[in-house]
Amino acid sequence: MEQNEQNSCPACGSNQAIPYLEVKDHFLTGEVFQLLKCSNCELIYTTPRPDKDEIGNYYKSEDYVSHSSTKKGIVNSVYNVVRNYTLNQKVKLVQSLVEGKELLDVGAGTGHFLKRAQDNGFSVLGLEPDPDARNVGKDQLQVELKDLSELYSLSKKNYDALTMWHVLEHVYDLKSDTEQFVSLIKSGGVFIIAVPNYTSYDAEYYKEFWAAYDVPRHLYHFSPASIIPFVEQFGLTLEKMLPMKFDAYYVSMLSEKYKGGSLLNAFKIGNKSNRRAKNGKCSSQIYVFRKK
Repeated sequence: MEQNEQNSCPACGSNQAIPYLEVKDHFLTGEVFQLLKCSNCELIYTTPRPDKDEIGNYYKSEDYVSHSSTKKGIVNSVYNVVRNYTLNQKVKLVQSLVEGKELLDVGAGTGHFLKRAQDNGFSVLGLEPDPDARNVGKDQLQVELKDLSELYSLSKKNYDALTMWHVLEHVYDLKSDTEQFVSLIKSGGVFIIAVPNYTSYDAEYYKEFWAAYDVPRHLYHFSPASIIPFVEQFGLTLEKMLPMKFDAYYVSMLSEKYKGGSLLNAFKIGNKSNRRAKNGKCSSQIYVFRKK
């Protein structure tokens, strides 16, 4: 597949980056990718990365759990049980942050979050690049999902909340698309972003086996130090930062699978990671930004 070397930081444009890790695509192809860490803004990014029109090939697997409701295997079974709980928590979070009901979810997958939000009174729209996922959302959940290509045709300042649950790390045109996301949010509205955190204990423990690197599908790898100033440059202010404690266990389970380890050790590392997750060190974190 065609790939492009990343010679400058996608977030700040600096060309001062240092090698961080070499990571294999454990999930699908077995290819090895380089992670570079920007010396200026601390973003870690994947290089080389697939061409924009070919990166979709790296998602083509029935096991890609974000677009799947399968309960096959222990990891997927746990994922589905936890998802039901976390969907309710996500909706409650949005309800606590905004009074309005206009909600846009980017990278909506099959639309399970939007369905739960819709059932709680929100007017919802999802953007999702995968046509199969959109069809599931439409046919099985009756939620409105449009292709991601519709992003630049949506009305400005139209949404009380824009959510991205583990999606920003996949966005190909990071800076220009983030600017567009922000333009769609009403003044006083919120931008809610959940991403993995490479400064967590489980990331440091598993190193190149850490499942949340997920190269090359994850093009960027964030920490609080890199994501907060990146988003705030677009006229938002960080309001709160919340841990996603289940992710420490789920990511550790996948990481143990990749390195041939044990389920018992996954729970041990997940628990240890959560105990050390104070001050922005959780395996995955939710960032709530408020638009001025």
